Amino acid sequence: MSKKDDNRKNPASEATNTAWGGRFSEQTDAFVEAFTASVQFDQRMYKQDIAGSRAHARMLKKAGVLSKSDCEAILKGLDSVEQEIENGEFDWSVAREDVHMNIEARLTDLIGDAGKRLHTGRSRNDQVATDIRLYLREQIDFIIAQLLEMQKGLLALAQREADTIMPGFTHLQVAQPVTFGHHMLAWFEMLQRDATRMHDCRERMNISPLGAAALAGTSYPVDREFTADELGFSAPAANSLDAVSDRDFAIEFCAASAVLMTHLSRMSEELVMWSSAQFDFIELPDRYCTGSSIMPQKKNPDVPELVRGKTGRVNGNLVSMLTLMKSQPLAYNKDNQEDKEPLFDTIDTVSGSLRAFADMVPAIECKRENMYAAAKQGFSTATDLADYLVRKGLPFRDAHEVVGKAVAFGIESKLDLSEMPLDQLQQFSDMITEDVFDVLTLEGSVAARNHIGGTAPDQVRKAAKAAHKRLLG
Repeated sequence: MSKKDDNRKNPASEATNTAWGGRFSEQTDAFVEAFTASVQFDQRMYKQDIAGSRAHARMLKKAGVLSKSDCEAILKGLDSVEQEIENGEFDWSVAREDVHMNIEARLTDLIGDAGKRLHTGRSRNDQVATDIRLYLREQIDFIIAQLLEMQKGLLALAQREADTIMPGFTHLQVAQPVTFGHHMLAWFEMLQRDATRMHDCRERMNISPLGAAALAGTSYPVDREFTADELGFSAPAANSLDAVSDRDFAIEFCAASAVLMTHLSRMSEELVMWSSAQFDFIELPDRYCTGSSIMPQKKNPDVPELVRGKTGRVNGNLVSMLTLMKSQPLAYNKDNQEDKEPLFDTIDTVSGSLRAFADMVPAIECKRENMYAAAKQGFSTATDLADYLVRKGLPFRDAHEVVGKAVAFGIESKLDLSEMPLDQLQQFSDMITEDVFDVLTLEGSVAARNHIGGTAPDQVRKAAKAAHKRLLG
């Protein structure tokens, strides 16, 4: 007997075409059946699929398309199906292709013909579009909540380390002294923009495709406003063609996630550097690090490194989504089945990364003495000396030249500007007097940046307090 004949006699294969087999004269090849199925990954949307079916059944009853008894049987049956899934008793079948047909088939097993009437006035096209939006909406809310927790941790760390002086860098070269608290507030602002992007994405995606059916709408008297309201959507989608084929919302989420992961990756890079022996600015909690199988002294910052690496897969998922949609004609095409795996992977990766960071960041221990010593290197108060001379009346370009000569001398003599005696400094400009040392100290430098957005400790505390108030609304 041929393999194809084997497939014909396979009960699972015979079940494949129960939803659409009337048009076909032979069963689907077993390989094609498995290749085209999506139930392996879209079953995670079972709650949303059942919620959409409940709303659709109630709407059909309201419209007089479904009898009261059939509606009640469907709702009761859906409750049973959901319970089976949650108890791990549900038999997911690749032969039934996807989450929708698996649930509908089991519903029909439980309640009979009433289950077959549920699909009246809808298609899997608007069904899956509805499920994805419901699922992603829930996940965005969860991600926003995770962002909030991480931001709270950053604000607590910023307030705790408002006076902790560290070197600020440009080109990874010591530039000017800043406070660690100020640096944490920079991370906070990055995440704040990420949160607003997620909010914006959620608002645009919260439109109901249900009732658009396959592509043209339906001849049944459906009430799309009713189902949209039942499911918490702000409105029904305005165009049936667009409703079933739009994946802008998924692309937008992946784009916002790519930016978010890029921010986490930049933070990860700094954590990796700061925890190295060469910097030795911070200590990461042991529970977020691992050791080496051969080098007993090692403490590897695996969590930041992994988050940094996972950014690449999220960026790749965005490219996958964009490429998936770039050549699709309206309306639905089977290509769209490929939207779920990159979307789901992005959700899982972002959520896992945020969870790790939200727990890890508040537990960072600063090595304040090491940070302070590093800030004294590289002539980080050179700009302060230039500003001092400008305030004395010297044009900035002339002041820049004077300080450059002083720095050159410091490099040669291995003295920081603050370590040079007054008479030595006065060789470069007679405008320099005893009060210069007020600005050449690290404390004086950071305290001088006492304006909105500045690194002065008082400003850091004010900014952290204002940000916390903003978070809590």
